[in-house]
Amino acid sequence: MNVNWEGILPIQGEIIVIEDDPTLRSLMVDIVVEIGAKAVAFDSADDALTYLLEGHDQCRLVIADQSVPGQIQGIEFIEMVRGRWPYIGAILTSGYLIDPTTVPPSTIYLHKPWSLDDLVIAVASLLQPDHPIRKI
Repeated sequence: MNVNWEGILPIQGEIIVIEDDPTLRSLMVDIVVEIGAKAVAFDSADDALTYLLEGHDQCRLVIADQSVPGQIQGIEFIEMVRGRWPYIGAILTSGYLIDPTTVPPSTIYLHKPWSLDDLVIAVASLLQPDHPIRKI
């Protein structure tokens, strides 16, 4: 995979990816790594929350699928993260249509199937809002 974008700044810290589909989770991790970030992947929001609560304070962004196994779904996870770590950006994904009024404020919602470009633009807009990127 080769992500050809101009203007992506080096990303410090981690991006947490929560996706229960193993193929899509692997693709998302590959994209995050390709743009220079460290990805930490989980198939449930429960496990991702446990990871964050164990003191992993290097997280800059979470990308959470709405419908994942476990007690916590994507929207609830993002609300919990924002309550405790308001500086962490959030992207919500789902294959189902979600009422926009239920998406937490300042969260980017990507409806599946999203494109590689959609994900890269979403990540960059949250992590480097003052430095727009463009495809080359």
